Order: sequence, then structure tokens, then C-alpha cells
Amino acid sequence: MFKKILVALDRSLEAAAVFDFALSIAQPEISEILLVHFVDWQMQDVSPWVGIGTLYDVDMSGESYDWGRKRLKEEVDTVNDWLKILVRKADKFGVDCKHECHIGNCNLGIGDRAKDWGADVLVIGRRDHKNISEILLGSVSNYVIHHAPCSILVVQGSKTSETVELEDAVEVQ
Repeated sequence: MFKKILVALDRSLEAAAVFDFALSIAQPEISEILLVHFVDWQMQDVSPWVGIGTLYDVDMSGESYDWGRKRLKEEVDTVNDWLKILVRKADKFGVDCKHECHIGNCNLGIGDRAKDWGADVLVIGRRDHKNISEILLGSVSNYVIHHAPCSILVVQGSKTSETVELEDAVEVQ
């Protein structure tokens, strides 16, 4: 039996399967689930020209505006809205569930968060990347397996790697 279950989620289609698996191993009124998501700022699609004095950096009042920070806040808000939907689903099953959205590198952050929280098990998804695609795209699950401070359950995903939109997550309810 697992008391503290950390669930590392991205916004891929596999996320629902990872969450459902974690919920299936949780014991109502006993287990706690912590959903974590990392927004990697370096992976954001930000123009290299933003922030160096272009017209995009000036609002109508003439004050400098950080468009990258605005986009980051929007992404974090979207993720938090999505995670709240999953928290409500866990609550319906009597499982205490909380969520966190962090800005940073997920490879390092997932293991650190599991250690800091004292997780008994970490549940993470794995896409079906192989060979050169894994080398080019990287493998978060592979990194976490080799560096996590606790047991890990890896949920195999499909070959689809699209991003889950908030509207798609509503179906989880």
C-alpha cells in the first residue's frame, strides 16, 4: 500500500492514463496524491527578439513589458486549471489530492520534489519513443528512473504525443 503517491504529469494524451493508474493504486482516506507538472521555460516558444528593445516590448504607455513573462503566466494558469479538474476527480474517490505547477527542468524537479515530499512511489508516463527519437527528444522517464529517491511505476503511453487542452481534460470529470 502506498501512502504518498507523487504523480508527474505532462500535458500529453498519456497524462489521463498516468493519473487514472495512480488513482487506481491509491487507498481512499489513506493515500495522498501530489500531482506535479513542470513548465520548462527554455522550452517555451518565445521570440529571441523579445526583451531586447523591439516594438513588442513597449506598451501604449511607453513602459517596457515582458511578453515572455506574460506567456509563462498564461501557461501556468492553464496547467493549474487542468490540474484542479484532476484534483476534483480524486476527491470524488475519497483520495486527498493536491497539485503543483513548477517552472523549471522536469528531469531534476520531479526527483527533487519526490524527495522533499517524502513520496513512497512516483508514477510517471512513458511515451513510445525509441532509438533516435529518444535521443533527440530526450526521455524524462528514463532520467527519473535513474535518479529518483523512491520506487517508480511507469505507465506506458501510446505513440501519440499531442498536448492535452483544457477542454479535453473536462472529459475526465
